[in-house]
Amino acid sequence: MIQNEENKPSFLPTKDVEDFRNYENSHLQDTVSRAYKNSHTLQTFEYASEKLAHYKALSSGVQMSIWEAAELLNTIVDESDPDSDIPQINHLMQTAEAIRKVYPGEKYDWFHLTGFIHDLGKILLTDKFQNQPQWAVVGDTFPLGCRFDESNIFYEYFKDNPDNDNPKYNTECGVYERNCGLENVVMSWGHDEYLYQVCLGNKATLPEEALYIIRFHSFYPWHKQGQYKHITNAKDESMLKWVKDFNMFDLYSKDAEPVDVEKLRPYYQSLIKKYFPETLSW
Repeated sequence: MIQNEENKPSFLPTKDVEDFRNYENSHLQDTVSRAYKNSHTLQTFEYASEKLAHYKALSSGVQMSIWEAAELLNTIVDESDPDSDIPQINHLMQTAEAIRKVYPGEKYDWFHLTGFIHDLGKILLTDKFQNQPQWAVVGDTFPLGCRFDESNIFYEYFKDNPDNDNPKYNTECGVYERNCGLENVVMSWGHDEYLYQVCLGNKATLPEEALYIIRFHSFYPWHKQGQYKHITNAKDESMLKWVKDFNMFDLYSKDAEPVDVEKLRPYYQSLIKKYFPETLSW
């Protein structure tokens, strides 16, 4: 049984903890490795900055609800994930329900909803958004504009990234001031940052803890490996507990068995109504 930081009993993982995040010899190894090679080679400071500027405008012309976005994920499989090859909406519901069991009640309903929506940014992979490439949407995220840390998965693939040889970007802090805070750092572009911008642009009323989870849940070198402390600040560290706690549910609830989405739908639609407008710009 996994325990959270408050030592509250949590839930039984769906398999041995050591079997999660297997980046060495999983049955999806070739697909996962290829996704990370592309990501680590092509995600540059310039690329991510341009994508952020483009997508934060929410000018795609797509208008839909949170639930409609979740249904879009039925056709998506994350090629960077060695733990699961089931449709994404099942993963969202598994994560949310795992959180709900350990953090029941209205006080934490924002946490339940965060579990359900945290990966909605992956809709960038659908035809509504011109089927963006997997390497530009999924996988662990990492700071750009400073030296790539060896704690990153498949670190060796960064050798072919143009920023790796650029003296402007390859020092410890690069273009940043020490302890500048993650809100001032350009992260590799992907579904995390996109959904964060969607939440901001549509004036979602989620608490800041939820927004941190959405924005940085894939930043494993920080919340799992404890690296990049030279660019984080006190605010980041105060939010780290929630990101780490969420990661436990996000990672260890993955299961090949689907959940009954329709049975749970009314509860999550009620939370969506509480924290989001009926229709969002994407």
